[in-house]
Amino acid sequence: MKGISFLCLFIGLWLSAAGQHSSNGQAQKSFNNAQSYLDKGAYEDAAVQLQQAIDQDPDFQLAYFQLGDVYRRLKTFEKSTAVYLKALELNKPVDARVYYSLGESQLLTGDYKNALNHLTLFISRYEGKDQKIVLRAKKYLADCGFAIDAIKNPQPFQPINMGANLNSKYREYFPAITADGNTMIYSRVIDGNEDFLISTRSKSNNWSAAVPLSTNINTKEYNEGAQSLSPDGKYLFFTGCNRPDGSGSCDIYVSHKSGKKWDRPFNLGSVVNSKHWDSQPAISPDGNTLYFSSNRPGGLGGYDLWKTQLKKDGTWSPPLNLGPEINTPYDEHTPFIHPDGQTLYFSSDGWPGMGNKDIFYSRIDMNGNWAEPVNLGYPINSHHEETGLIVTPDGINGIFSTTLKDTFGDLDLYSFKMPTVAKPRQISYVNGTVYDKETKQPLAAAVLVVDLKTKKTQFNDFTSAETGDFLAVMPIGSNYSLNVSSKGYLFYSEYFELQENNISKPVELIVYMERIKTGSNLTLKNIFFDTNMATLLPPSITELEVLLGLLQDNPKMKIEIQGHTDNTGSDNQNMLLSEARAKAVYNYLLERNIEVERLTYKGYGKNKPVASNGTAEGRQKNRRTSFVVTGI
Repeated sequence: MKGISFLCLFIGLWLSAAGQHSSNGQAQKSFNNAQSYLDKGAYEDAAVQLQQAIDQDPDFQLAYFQLGDVYRRLKTFEKSTAVYLKALELNKPVDARVYYSLGESQLLTGDYKNALNHLTLFISRYEGKDQKIVLRAKKYLADCGFAIDAIKNPQPFQPINMGANLNSKYREYFPAITADGNTMIYSRVIDGNEDFLISTRSKSNNWSAAVPLSTNINTKEYNEGAQSLSPDGKYLFFTGCNRPDGSGSCDIYVSHKSGKKWDRPFNLGSVVNSKHWDSQPAISPDGNTLYFSSNRPGGLGGYDLWKTQLKKDGTWSPPLNLGPEINTPYDEHTPFIHPDGQTLYFSSDGWPGMGNKDIFYSRIDMNGNWAEPVNLGYPINSHHEETGLIVTPDGINGIFSTTLKDTFGDLDLYSFKMPTVAKPRQISYVNGTVYDKETKQPLAAAVLVVDLKTKKTQFNDFTSAETGDFLAVMPIGSNYSLNVSSKGYLFYSEYFELQENNISKPVELIVYMERIKTGSNLTLKNIFFDTNMATLLPPSITELEVLLGLLQDNPKMKIEIQGHTDNTGSDNQNMLLSEARAKAVYNYLLERNIEVERLTYKGYGKNKPVASNGTAEGRQKNRRTSFVVTGI
């Protein structure tokens, strides 16, 4: 806590106060011994000597004040509260800042009513020039007011220990989970060494016994922690401190999963990392934005949340501060961006809360603006420190670390039901595997998922030749195009419509890629026209560019672009419309310098249906644009 930084100031105050010495020689000797320990930072030893001074002289007010400050420094706030109150019972004149120290101690033990009274007393009596302590006291008063109201309106909260397969007698914390909810990576500390463990969830919803992640990531000589896992489980961003390749005290590293093995991690470099503390990364679901906490210059307070964005050339942009919408003059830590890409959870002791670091959430709008953070409420938050929350992809549960009655030892992982108002936006995902159509072997391929409403790339990555798998997140409430490309193959095209009133289960997709050969036919599922019109709509651009790339990569390839309709309307109208639509695609490619001799177009009207025209679904499938390879 920032308030504890006033310890040295207060000790200096007590030492300079007139008439604050003991007439008892033994008491004064104990007090003097305490000063020697304080100079060395040996606070526990100083506390013993100060307590002896008080026992030897119960009226030794200065010893009380110093002992209260030492207990506050040691974060034993119940003890500091008791000592300050004892000092005040002596009815001697005191500096107003005693009421600040007492009020802070009471706040951090959950005694909000008395904390409010003493902090108010401090503000009314303090005549000094130090505005930092005044501002902090006013912030504490806001905490007291918030906490008193929050306790009157508690949130449902029943944390459940996640079991012996995940937890142990050691410290477990900082969970990270994939978008399908089936893989978890988290930190465990054994004998001072911090490493990653991994566990997978079975179909019966049970977590497997956790095992060390990878010797390429875990080390004996360094600690690895504060990690973020990309939704597809292929990228692990984490914090490494005091390493030979580091820029400062702590830096952000990343490791990529190639097939079934994790690559050796590498430092994100001096553009992202600084000589200061850079830690607690959180990667967005599209992999393009990395949030993290840092105390680098240019922030609003001690530790702020920052972001860096992945550029087209694969490098990261200089970090930007998230600004006063998220950050405060105090500390913000442990960001977690949900797979919905819009809901940010983080801890802060700057926004009004229960007195220490609380967990908040904020949502970003379409214009990139963050809403004012909202406290998760009591008793999820308390006068203790709450940090490191993640929320499961389905938005139902929060997972965090704490110590409760059923804890196995130190910190354990617990889950709880998220309050309805704090739940993220609903998501779905495509869990796919790419194969060669002929050999049925996994295939290395590029997978591109684009939100057709916002034109934002939702997923852009490669499958490995070893596994061929990918997992792409798609928030509910939009339409998405999916394209899979691999050298020497026709690309694969798919369309997803995920609306709030039509939420479907996650998509399990098997993609068979066909090698380019004469006669190959491909339906372009993301080419769009208005009803009875032949003007290409803007969402078509994504797939048109994929088609353009295919032709550019295969300069001898020739195609016939084909237009098709259902059986609604006259045959003549259907033929004209289908040909006009095929020509629109033809013109788009010509305008982008594809040679005219490589392209032809033709309308087939209703004559080549791929489904029954007897249903609305069948007619929709028949209204399509496709192409046939006519030469290679």
